[in-house]
Amino acid sequence: MAAQPRSEANQQVWDETLTKLLNLSSMTLQRNAELENRVAELEVELLVWKQAHSVALEASERDAKAHNAQLAALNRQISSMDSFKTNYNPLILCAINGDEFLFKQELIVQGYQGGRMAAQIITQSIAEYLANEDIHVFGRLSFWINIYFNKTALKESFLENNYCTPDQFDDFIAGFTHASPRFLAIDGGSSKDATEAKIREYLQVYTRFPQTLRVFFGGYDATAYMGTFSVLEKEQVIGKVVLLTASENGEREAPLHSLPQFKLDAVFTSDKLPRVTRKLAPLTVGTSNNVTSNGGLISPQSPARPIGRLIDPCLPLHKQNPPPCNEHYLMTCSKGAALCKYAHDYVLTPEQLHSLAVNAKKAPCNWLKNGMPCPFGDKCCWGHVCPNGAKCYHLSKGKCWFKGETMHPTSGAFSPIESS
Repeated sequence: MAAQPRSEANQQVWDETLTKLLNLSSMTLQRNAELENRVAELEVELLVWKQAHSVALEASERDAKAHNAQLAALNRQISSMDSFKTNYNPLILCAINGDEFLFKQELIVQGYQGGRMAAQIITQSIAEYLANEDIHVFGRLSFWINIYFNKTALKESFLENNYCTPDQFDDFIAGFTHASPRFLAIDGGSSKDATEAKIREYLQVYTRFPQTLRVFFGGYDATAYMGTFSVLEKEQVIGKVVLLTASENGEREAPLHSLPQFKLDAVFTSDKLPRVTRKLAPLTVGTSNNVTSNGGLISPQSPARPIGRLIDPCLPLHKQNPPPCNEHYLMTCSKGAALCKYAHDYVLTPEQLHSLAVNAKKAPCNWLKNGMPCPFGDKCCWGHVCPNGAKCYHLSKGKCWFKGETMHPTSGAFSPIESS
């Protein structure tokens, strides 16, 4: 009688197990069917994307072939000219808009040596570019570089953005132009339009010369040079122009004409400095002991007022327009108020004078920097010792502004900022 219940219990266990297996099998078959349907959908979607990619790739290849064919036609157009075949004194020209196409900061801060290095890199790079082209040069080749810029505005922009010091900029330009008698730096004037006008005239005149083989142009802007390039295209000489770029994507604004582009990112940067907006300095009026005010108008009986103008509290000292002269307030300005480009007529508080002295010590003394003894000695307002001492990080990179031999003492160094 006891065996029968045990048999029934075993049967129940088997029935439950079989039921679970059947349910699991059904769920597996259902999931497998869902996955097969999803795979089929993905295969269809992949096929659609492959077809779209193939169409896009074919279109890109057609565009590239058409562009290369157009460039080849331009080169053949130039080479077929009778003047080109008999050209025994060819010219390779390079025009750079220095306001828009900026040299790299690491080159400018090296001053004179950085300018010479930039000139060498440009010369070598363009020579390699020409060697890769199917151009046969006869006779003596002349290579010229013209840099156009608004010197005053560009120098101020560099100073405002801590790109370099005015001395480093001047030394860089000197090093660049001294690299060759054919390398010129030209101050285009006090406005952007004046600089661009000189460049447009340069392109229109020199590109037409039969002995000109190539004109490398850096600082392209479609709005400024569209008319010039249209004229050159009509005269069938635009094939001589090569656009210099500083990035893989070329110029920030795509050229309206199909022109070859040559990247020179070892010398130039694609970055743009922010435009500096200067605020007007507070208006001041000369004073007199016998001046009074009548309804807001100055009259001869007004009480005396302090001579000089006040600092604009919204701006730091070095961003005043113009900034106060360090040498005038801290020692003696050799130029005098009439010739000095910095202001001598601010009314400075003791706190502002202290700030002026602290900041002046951050800039190197030009006497020591150029290897000469400073005539002012301890009374000099400029820095005689690098604030970072012998372990200056910028010195190890050759970029420290304090370049005098005694400006990085190995022992007994002190911080001129703290001592002031």
